[in-house]
Parts: sequence; structure tokens; C-alpha cells
Amino acid sequence: MSETLGKWLASIIPWLFDHGIKILIIAAGSWILYKIICRIIIRTVRLAVVRDKQMPAEAETKREDTLIRIFTGATRVIMLILAILMMLQEAGLKIGPILAGAGIAGIAVGFGGQYLIKDVITGLFIILENQYRIGDVVNIDGTSGTVQDISLRKVTLRDIDGIVHHINHGSVERVSNKSKDFARVHLDIEVAYDTNVEHLIEVINRTCRELAEDPAFRESIIEAPRFLRITDFAQSAVKVKILGDTIPLKQWEIGGELRKRLKIAFDREGIKMSVPQRVVSQVNLISNDNNQQ
Repeated sequence: MSETLGKWLASIIPWLFDHGIKILIIAAGSWILYKIICRIIIRTVRLAVVRDKQMPAEAETKREDTLIRIFTGATRVIMLILAILMMLQEAGLKIGPILAGAGIAGIAVGFGGQYLIKDVITGLFIILENQYRIGDVVNIDGTSGTVQDISLRKVTLRDIDGIVHHINHGSVERVSNKSKDFARVHLDIEVAYDTNVEHLIEVINRTCRELAEDPAFRESIIEAPRFLRITDFAQSAVKVKILGDTIPLKQWEIGGELRKRLKIAFDREGIKMSVPQRVVSQVNLISNDNNQQ
């Protein structure tokens, strides 16, 4: 038994000092190279991404972290595969059949994973083109919500009811970003036909100016809302459009506050909102009375 053990040690120790040390060098060198590449990726992404001054720094940082996670993850997989192949070759195994088998397996996976590949490629372009970021409010093919997370394969939205939607990038056909660069307050109101239009314009613009000068809302407004035009003469109302610009994600708060102030101002100034009217013909009333008799 001791003689067998001695022969085994006599054969294994030279192998460890020769191939074993080389395998350790390959492993250590791959790990060091991976760390160096990761540092380069982090510095490159931080420098290459153009920051949007109108977006919170946290959202920009999350976008950069997403890109860094994607690139470092791909680097880790590539480095691991190369290191394993090099160590197997150093251990005396022929990697040719392994590569051939991997190629066949890759073809089989490719047929089954074509949708996954589509998701990944589309997601990469979405992130690189900065179509939307974490914190943006978007509408994706009819589903609206706040972007909570973006990965290379999918985007996660949470709508106003708190429902979470997971959408694969490859299935997306149209994206509407409601919080890119700036947002807009867009109101259509209807007033009675007997309203003095000049007085109406003066009340609207004064109320909008007061809102824009309010310290509580001043920082959120880029361009104060104002009367834009009369858009239509409806059956029982004159339709008026009000338009203004806000910073992203503040359009709903400013719009709600403006509606409240306009209602108060209209009540104070005697401006009547439209009320559906029905005109009843006297002839029809007389005819109905005769039929009942």
C-alpha cells in the first residue's frame, strides 16, 4: 500500500509542479485581467455617458450602473469560459471535441433561444440610446407606468394602481416617454357661450402667472401656462386650450393645482363653466299632450 502511494506521489508531484503551477497561473491571471477590464469598463461608462441636467443624478447613476452590470457580466462569462478551456488543455484534455460539441449545442440553443437573443439585442440598444431610464414614466404598447428596473432582457413597470408589469424588450413596438427632457401641462376647458372672451383670457393668464410665481411651484415650472387659443365651438360651450411646460414628472401636480386655482378664480369672477343644455320644442310638448288626451 505504501509502495503504491509512493509511486502515485512520485508521479503526481512532478505534474503539480509543472502543470499544476501553470493552471494556478492561468486562474490567477484570468482573475486579475477580469478585475482590470472591469475597472476600465466602469471608468469608460462613467466618462462616456452624457448626463442630463434635467434628470435626477440618482436616475443617471442607475442607468450607468445598468450598463456597467451588462458589460461586466458579459466579460465575466467570456473570461470564465476561456480560463476553463485553457486549464483543461493544460491538464492534458483535448478541447477540440469540446469546442465541436459546444458548437452543436450552441446551434440547438440558438433555435430555441432566438427570442431571448432578440430581447437582449433590443434591450442593449434601448439602454445605449437612452430611450428611457429608471424613474421615467412611459407608455409601452398601451401599458403605462413608472420604470422601476431595466435589465438587458426586460423592463419592469409599476402602474398607478400598484400593479407591476414585466415587458420583454423584444416584444416592444412603440414606447412613449412622458418624462424625457421636459413635460407639458395641457388643459382643455369649456365655458358658457355668454362668457366675455377677453375677460376669460385675462383671468386665465393672471391665475397662471400667480401659480408660476408661487415659491412652492416656481422651481417645477419651465414656462408658465397660458391661454393658447379657442379650439372649438361646441354645442353648448366654447372650448379653450391652456398650455405650459414643467420639469419632468411634475406635469400632473402642476396641472391639478392649476385646475383648482382656475375653478376658484372662475367662481370669483363669475365665469360659468359649460353645462349641457337640452332644447325642448313647444310644438312637440303640445303634440304629446294631445296624444295623451
